[in-house]
Amino acid sequence: MSLSRKRKKQLRKLQKQANTLWESQQVLMGEAAKVARDAGHQLGNYNREHVKPAVQNTYEQYAAPYVDKSVRATRKVYNGALIPAAGAVVGGALSVWDAANDTRGRLAHGRGVDLDLSSVKKNAAKYGKKATKKFQSRAALPEPKKKRGAGGVIALILGVTAAAGVLYAAWQTLRADDELWVADDPLRAPDA
Repeated sequence: MSLSRKRKKQLRKLQKQANTLWESQQVLMGEAAKVARDAGHQLGNYNREHVKPAVQNTYEQYAAPYVDKSVRATRKVYNGALIPAAGAVVGGALSVWDAANDTRGRLAHGRGVDLDLSSVKKNAAKYGKKATKKFQSRAALPEPKKKRGAGGVIALILGVTAAAGVLYAAWQTLRADDELWVADDPLRAPDA
């Protein structure tokens, strides 16, 4: 089946128009990618120059005093009440253990049971002080090192979110749809 000269001419003209359109789309996609890159850089600059300082200032003005106050209160309760109480409990348990060992030793040597509770109380106080000191040296909350504040974290999250938005927009622009087909060979348009 052969085509008439008129149809061949029309097909060549259509192929030429398709090639021209294809080249202009490639140029447009290149420009869109460049604009997306520049927008990402500008967004990073805006975040660094405006958003991060504003968030940091707001955090330091409103939230930091309450966070510092709660950290001090927690440290005070932990170091001032919890550790001494745990030391007293451990000290009491150690003194009971010591009294049980002493009684077992007395019974083993045939000396009988000693019902003097003053030595048990004295040992409980001694072991309690030792255990409290040991707990405080090992488990006390140290003074916190200066870390990235909540403002820095919030600014980091905003920056990552903005970058993800730019990447998503670029992906939506450049992804393959049913209506838009991108060939593997960028120099040649698909055959019609």
